Amino acid sequence: MMNALGDPQSLLVLGGSSEIAMATARRLAGGRTRRIWLAGRPSERLDAATAELRGLGAEVTTVPFDAGDPAGHEEVLGKVFAEGDVDLVLLAFGVLGDQARDEEDAAAAVDVARVNYLGAVSAGVICGQALRRQGHGSLVVLSSVAGERARRSNFIYGSTKAGLDAFAQGLGDSLRGTGAHVLVVRPGFVRSRMTAGLPEAPLATTPDAVAEAILAGLRRGAETVWVPGAMRFVMSGLRHLPRAVFRRLPV
Repeated sequence: MMNALGDPQSLLVLGGSSEIAMATARRLAGGRTRRIWLAGRPSERLDAATAELRGLGAEVTTVPFDAGDPAGHEEVLGKVFAEGDVDLVLLAFGVLGDQARDEEDAAAAVDVARVNYLGAVSAGVICGQALRRQGHGSLVVLSSVAGERARRSNFIYGSTKAGLDAFAQGLGDSLRGTGAHVLVVRPGFVRSRMTAGLPEAPLATTPDAVAEAILAGLRRGAETVWVPGAMRFVMSGLRHLPRAVFRRLPV
């Protein structure tokens, strides 16, 4: 259960080696969160994340989890929730893909959709059901400003985030009144391994800044968080631009 200060005592990270997830888990492990499950594909990076969080005093369990294999989610996540209540679930997995390649390779485009959308829907439904049964807990879903309006330069990735964002909003509405809560997080360009080598976009942010925004949003019971906050107004303007004007922009 959340303590009197609203801090989670247990955390499940889906996408355990994500930089945003780790920045968030690091802050929680340094506070009052003592039980953490890191779900992800086995890797040296996941091992390092586990060791770091244990070093901060958390009891950490790694869980083999493949976002692109929804058929296995029920069994894997069911075992986690069977071990005890989870106060906070952070859905942080995702892939950027290679837009130029994916436009020429249908299978590669489908792989992006499978992880970012199908995998997230599967895991989100399962975790949402578990939080409903608990009668408490929050699900944080990492969306993206890219889902606000599909851009020529990354419409495959953006379309998966648009679908994920709509799904997460609807899931939050369906859980309203049950004690469970969904927070949708929409970061702009985040300086991370995923974006390494890409031209930096205006209002670029960092995993640490996103983590701070997540925790602040949870404390005030927010349903949507933009990171940085100014992206909300930027994307509102872009969303309402006529298409003929929008497609002329260098985006």
